[in-house]
Amino acid sequence: MHTPTTQARPSLYYSYEVFKPWLASQHPKQPRHKVVIVGAGPAGMVAALELARHGVASVVLSSELQFSQGSRAICFTRRSMEILQQVGVADRMTEGGLPWRFGNSYYKGQRVFRMEAPHDADDRFFPIINVQQQFMEEYLHDACKANPLIDFRWGNKVNAVDQKDGYAVLEVDTPNGLYTLESDWVIAADGGRSAIRTGMNLDMEGASYEGFFVIADIKIDLPLPTERLAYFDPDWNPGNTILMHREPHGIWRVDYQLPDGETPEEALKPESLKARIDAHLAMIGHADATWEMDWSSVYSARTLTLPDFVHGSVIFTGDAAHLLPIFGVRGANTAFQDAQSLGWHLAFVVKGLASQKLLTNHSAERVGAAREIIHEAGKSTRFMTPPAGGFQLLRDAVLSLSLTQAFVRPLYHWRTSRPHEYTHSMLNSTGDDNALFKAGPGHGAPPQNVRLGASDFLLDHVGGGFDLLYFTHAPAMPETLQQTIAAARARGIPLKVIAVGSAQAVVGADMTLADVNGHLRERYGVPANGGAYLLRPDQHICARWLTLDATRLQAALNTALPQ
Repeated sequence: MHTPTTQARPSLYYSYEVFKPWLASQHPKQPRHKVVIVGAGPAGMVAALELARHGVASVVLSSELQFSQGSRAICFTRRSMEILQQVGVADRMTEGGLPWRFGNSYYKGQRVFRMEAPHDADDRFFPIINVQQQFMEEYLHDACKANPLIDFRWGNKVNAVDQKDGYAVLEVDTPNGLYTLESDWVIAADGGRSAIRTGMNLDMEGASYEGFFVIADIKIDLPLPTERLAYFDPDWNPGNTILMHREPHGIWRVDYQLPDGETPEEALKPESLKARIDAHLAMIGHADATWEMDWSSVYSARTLTLPDFVHGSVIFTGDAAHLLPIFGVRGANTAFQDAQSLGWHLAFVVKGLASQKLLTNHSAERVGAAREIIHEAGKSTRFMTPPAGGFQLLRDAVLSLSLTQAFVRPLYHWRTSRPHEYTHSMLNSTGDDNALFKAGPGHGAPPQNVRLGASDFLLDHVGGGFDLLYFTHAPAMPETLQQTIAAARARGIPLKVIAVGSAQAVVGADMTLADVNGHLRERYGVPANGGAYLLRPDQHICARWLTLDATRLQAALNTALPQ
C-alpha cells in the first residue's frame, strides 16, 4: 500500500499544502481513458493543459500529496513564458518573478565576461525570469484544477504499465490499495528516475560528467543585482566553479562544485555547507551577512536522451525522456517545449486529424532538440567542470588569459537554452516559398513576437490550432482560399485566419491586425505586396509564401497533418 508523507515540507518562504489522496474506493469503476499522464511536475501538467486546449481529456497521477521540495528549477526563458502564456499562467509567473538579462563571470576578483541577453520593444517577456518551482507548480496545478478536462489525482503511484494491443493497463497504488487503469495513451512524465523507463528496460544515450554540485538555497539580504553570477577557481574551492542566483522572497541560490573524492553525504552535512557558504560570502565581501539554510541538494551533470520518445502506447517527455545539465537553464525549459509539442501532436492523433506518423514526427523533432542541447550543454559542462587532462589545461589557460586578453572572454558564454528550430521537420511544406524569403522566421522556427500596442502583442492572438497570417491590403481574401479554409474546418482542423496590414476588417479573416507602419510585415520578411505564414499549433513555422493560393494552402495542411 502506497503511503506518501502527510507532513508538510519545511520551507522558509513557501507554505506547502498537503492534498487529499484520490481513492478508487470513493469513485465508480474506471472507463478506459484517452490519455493518462504519470507525473505532475512541469512537463506533466503542461502536457495536460495543452491536451485540454485541444479538447482532449486526461488523467494526471502524482505519487506525492504536495508540490516538489525546494526551489529546483528557478530560471525560465522567454520561450517558456510564451508557452506558459498559452496555458494561462504567465501573468502569475510575472507577478511573483524576478526578470533579468545579464550574466557575469569572475576570476581572481575581476569580472572577465558579461553576457547580455537580447531584449527589445517587441518582447513581452524578459529573456529570463526567476521563480521557484513550487510556485510555478502551484500556478499550473490551479490551472489544471480549474479545467474540467483534467482529472488530477494526488497520492496515486504507478507500479507497472502493461501494454496491450493498442492500449495500456496501469497498476496504480494508493493509500487504500491498488486499482487498475486503462488508457489508449500513457505519457511518462515521471522524472529523471523514471520508474516507467526503468520498467521498460530502456537505455539512454549520452554521457555523465565527473564531479558533483551542491545546490544550497539560503535566506539572506545581499545588495547584489538579479543577474547570473559565476565565480571560477576561487581560493576556497580551487579548480572549481560557483554560481549564484537571486530568487524571490529573499532567497539566494549558491551552487558550487565539490572537490574530487567528496561524497554527496559528506557535502550535505550542516558543518560542510556552512563552511563553504561562509567562505564564499567572505570572498565576495559579505562575511558579516547572516543567513539561514532553506534547502540543499546534490546533483551531477548528465547529457543523456532516449533515442526514441514513443514506445507503443507510452510516450516519454521531460526528464523521463532526457537528462540535461542545468548549465544554461535547460531542464524545465526543455520540458516545457517537449510538453507543448507533445500536447498538440497527441491531441491531433487522438481526434483522428492525423495518423500516428504525427507522433513519429514529435519524437524525431524532440530527440533532435535534445541532441542539439546535449551538444551545446556538453561545451558548457566541459568548461564549468572540465575533465582532467586536456580539457582542464585548456580551461585553465582561458581563465589565465582572460585577465588581460579580451579575445578569449567569450569562451565564458554559457550558451543559454533556446527553442529548437525544426528545420528538417517532415511537417514543413515542400512547395512553399521559404527559400525566397530574405528575413523572418523560416521553416521550423519559433515565432517572432511583435508589439501591436501598449500591452498587445502578436503572440497574444495565436495558439490553440493552426494560424494563418495573411498579409494583405485587399478588402477580402480570394474566394477559393476561403473555400479551402472552410473545408479544413469542416474536417475538424482548428484554423484561425489573421489578416495583417489593412486598417479595415478583411472578409474571410477571423480578425484583422492593422500594420500601419509595416513593422510586423518587416519582422516577418514579407514584401509590400503581401505574403502569408502558416503556424503550427505550437506556433512554429511550417510554411510561408510570397503568394498564396488555395492549392498551396491545402498542400501545406496535408503535409502538416500526415494521414
